[in-house]
Amino acid sequence: MTEGKVSNSEAEMKGWLYKWTNYLKGYQRRWFVLSNGVLSYYRNQAEMAHTCRGTISLHGALINTENSCTFVISNGGTQTFHIKAANEVERQRWVTALELAKAKATRAMESEEEEEEYDESMTSQKNEVQNVIKSLAARLEDLQTCCDLTLKHGNALQRSLSELESLDTTQDVLTKLKSVNERATLFRITSNGMINRCSEYLDVAQTHGRKWQRMLQHERDQRLQLEDMVEQLARQLGGLEQAAKEHSIPVRDRRNVSHSSPSDDDDENEFYDAQDEACSQNTEANFILKIPLGHRRTSSGSCDPRLQMHDGHDEASGSSSDVDDTTETKVLIISSGDPAPACGKSNSKSNSLALSRQESNGQQRTTGSSHSSSVSASDTKRSRRTRVPDKPNYPLNLWSIMKNCIGKELSKIPMPVNFSEPLSMLQRLTEDYEYADILDEASRCTDSCEQMAYVAAFTVSSYATTCNRTGKPFNPLLGETYECDRMDDRGWRAISEQVSHHPPMLAQYCEGQDWRCWQEFTMASKFRGKYLQVIPLGMAHLEFSSGDHYTWRKVTTTVHNIIVGKLWVDQHGDMDIVNHKDGVKCHLKYIPYSYFTRDVQRKVNGWVMDSDGNVRWIISGMWDNKIDIAPVISTEHASPNNPVYTKGPDRTVWKRNSPLPHSDRYYNFTELACQLNEPEAGVAPTDTRNRPDQRLMEDGKWDEANAEKVRLEEKQRAARRIRDAEAEKAAAEGRLYPPYEPLWFKKEVEHWTGSIIHMYQGKYWECKERQDWSMCPDIY
Repeated sequence: MTEGKVSNSEAEMKGWLYKWTNYLKGYQRRWFVLSNGVLSYYRNQAEMAHTCRGTISLHGALINTENSCTFVISNGGTQTFHIKAANEVERQRWVTALELAKAKATRAMESEEEEEEYDESMTSQKNEVQNVIKSLAARLEDLQTCCDLTLKHGNALQRSLSELESLDTTQDVLTKLKSVNERATLFRITSNGMINRCSEYLDVAQTHGRKWQRMLQHERDQRLQLEDMVEQLARQLGGLEQAAKEHSIPVRDRRNVSHSSPSDDDDENEFYDAQDEACSQNTEANFILKIPLGHRRTSSGSCDPRLQMHDGHDEASGSSSDVDDTTETKVLIISSGDPAPACGKSNSKSNSLALSRQESNGQQRTTGSSHSSSVSASDTKRSRRTRVPDKPNYPLNLWSIMKNCIGKELSKIPMPVNFSEPLSMLQRLTEDYEYADILDEASRCTDSCEQMAYVAAFTVSSYATTCNRTGKPFNPLLGETYECDRMDDRGWRAISEQVSHHPPMLAQYCEGQDWRCWQEFTMASKFRGKYLQVIPLGMAHLEFSSGDHYTWRKVTTTVHNIIVGKLWVDQHGDMDIVNHKDGVKCHLKYIPYSYFTRDVQRKVNGWVMDSDGNVRWIISGMWDNKIDIAPVISTEHASPNNPVYTKGPDRTVWKRNSPLPHSDRYYNFTELACQLNEPEAGVAPTDTRNRPDQRLMEDGKWDEANAEKVRLEEKQRAARRIRDAEAEKAAAEGRLYPPYEPLWFKKEVEHWTGSIIHMYQGKYWECKERQDWSMCPDIY
């Protein structure tokens, strides 16, 4: 096998590393070579001339650092390399080189695709022009032939007529007239042929002439349009620069004139997501901006920023399980609702009242790592808020954003809080349990197939808010946590933690009375001009007290009309849910919307099969409205591959809650979303509700929130630099430096799937009861 053979002169990096082979032999020493975006390995250097033991392409690959010396490379499930270096410094050298090679390979692939599309278009146009020229040349040649024949027969006819005039006898005249008629007939035939060829030539020339004229006019219109756009942008730039000079005010005082000033100081409007500059190339978080040339306002007076951003996260998989180089995510579209007076002052009073009520209630909860939890001892439920302050009307400096986008990677585009919603990704993921009552119903099912149908409905319900939510969640800081204890009213509680920053990853654990659910959340994204695709990585786990264990992966989310037209979101793809205890399976199909079909948008259908492969339940509905299930009564096989199912009556097992009144004024939040960031006493210091920039944004103080956001991100970067410096120092001294470890989660091998994921360690609620937060880091 010679595939992947690389010479030493072509290699970008090479050296000895240890590769995991199997459980018997463990890690084995291999010679690795990195070249042209491909990592190859050999048993020794001599094999480079003739035999390659294996290769993996870095285009779209995921690179995850597990501990101080090991890292994992996966390219979507087909190949996974578990590699260990001699020390941490060597590991970091290889990871840096791999990330650079990955970025270079991605750019090269995208450039090749664009060049291929351009070449195909140019080739098609060139072939069309050549065909037309050939056709015209052939007809022109026919015309020349007809012209020659016409001249030849015309001359012959003229000679015959001259001879006819010189004849004397009648007999000679009659004989010559016959010859003249023959020559006249030939002349008429060649003349008609020439007329026909001229008509054909004229038709071809006129047809393609009109087409080329339209193309020329289109190009002329495009050029004029571009000239108008550039002229308009230049006028905007001049106005912004003039306004910046006239209104040069510090950030803390700018809020007083934010509604009257058309522009802010460009240099003071640079905001970056929390990101380590030393490892910025390790992140695949993409932000897509859609910026209009005119910053218009709606009839109600609110801003109309046509800006759309999306965060993407990489997958960090430490196992050889299937991983797809695409991403899951919740698509976030930026828009603005109708303005209304801010209610931050009155809301703060209700928050303090809620805190005093909670403290007086003295709710008690059970301890331990068991997934079953007791309900609050108090019969009085906590009074919770039902809305958040309205989204304020803040002007946006478009030129500041455009200026910072020029020549930069998508992951480095500045992001002020103007494009966010006052929730973090930790809280946004907790919204998946808004309809957790479906799981309570499922736990009471005695039939495993019926329980699977309820679980399928629960997985669909997590997409209910993705169709109209219009804000980007805050990216959590490393070590940031979020607890959501709703045992008193909803019967479940959840704890989430940001366990990794490069790649961004959070772990979540939720428990109800008779079930528990856990997952790692990370995502990647692909932007293809007209649309943005995000595909989930990682697997969700659900376990009932009966021992039934379910796993599934989420489907693809696509945002259409990124460049031109109205943005719209679609969920599509196949989802397979498996009960590992008895083999019952469910297949759901999220049907993509098409302009050429009469199907309704956001349609979902599927079926539940028992362990023998027989369909037992039919599932149908829409992922933003409701899900119906129906039992299969009988099955008829008209043909081996075309069974006909007779189903019983439909039963609605999930229906979306109606939107709150005027929810478009406060980020289209549901009632649960409004309550997620409500202040609460006794939570961990690292809890998202204690995050100052997010709290300031919710209160409508966006200028202060932006300044605080910059401070927190710089603090996180400084902490990362300190850890890296200590790790390098320890490696130079020959001692081990412990890598970052999450506080409430730990990497373990999951029993049913064999994958390595972050598992909850069962200590958070005990620490909360004792109010012992001494181990929590200082991140705010």
